[in-house]
Amino acid sequence: MAQRPYIVGNWKMHGTRAMLAEARAIDRAAERLLKAEVALAPPFTLITAIRKEAGLIGVGAQDCHAADGGAHTGDISAAMLKDAGAGFVIVGHSERRADHGETDADVKAKAQAALAVGLGAIVCVGETEQQRDAGEAEQVVAQQLEGSLPREGNAAEKVTVAYEPVWAIGTGRTPTVEDVGAMHRAIRGKLRDIYGDAGSAVRILYGGSVKPDNAAELLAADEVGGALVGGASLTAESFLGIIAAAAERDHG
Repeated sequence: MAQRPYIVGNWKMHGTRAMLAEARAIDRAAERLLKAEVALAPPFTLITAIRKEAGLIGVGAQDCHAADGGAHTGDISAAMLKDAGAGFVIVGHSERRADHGETDADVKAKAQAALAVGLGAIVCVGETEQQRDAGEAEQVVAQQLEGSLPREGNAAEKVTVAYEPVWAIGTGRTPTVEDVGAMHRAIRGKLRDIYGDAGSAVRILYGGSVKPDNAAELLAADEVGGALVGGASLTAESFLGIIAAAAERDHG
């Protein structure tokens, strides 16, 4: 795979200004690890501060509203995120789908809003444990991709897909490398169905209990173009272990 692996840290609802030191340390180390592309998605409150402190890594957001603006108390538009210094936004994370009842149509609308203002979109998909046990994992993920991915213009050039099996997020459990590879191959096939030849270049990240000690193995699986990292991205020490594994990967 010609593209550099893309390693994105999702800080979720963690982080105050005290954590800017972690972002600075990650940024300094990224200068030495040019074989990997690195980004952080902090809470909204830290986007501008991290953008000022960290000039080498990407900085994005964890969600946006689909509307340009208006009477949506507590929500933030894609244009506001761009103004704050974000370069991308994560949409459709399983925690948003589960906790806020977001549908595939909601996720697609958010991704479209992000692309419309020039942000990249990381679109998350993944099955529950019950769906996997029922043998429905690939079908469920294909349906999520069909309903969640934007199609307009050159969308394939601005979209990244993140596969996160719901049962592996924050649980310490991870699927086998064979399972990850099989799902990523299925996702690649669906991306080609949706985008044609352009679907071959869309990066597919793996997320779900990625840690320094399993990152190299997971990143070596078929069609894995990087990782969406949760808890292990909260400290520079653990996140840099994953970044180093990515930088050392032989990606042809």
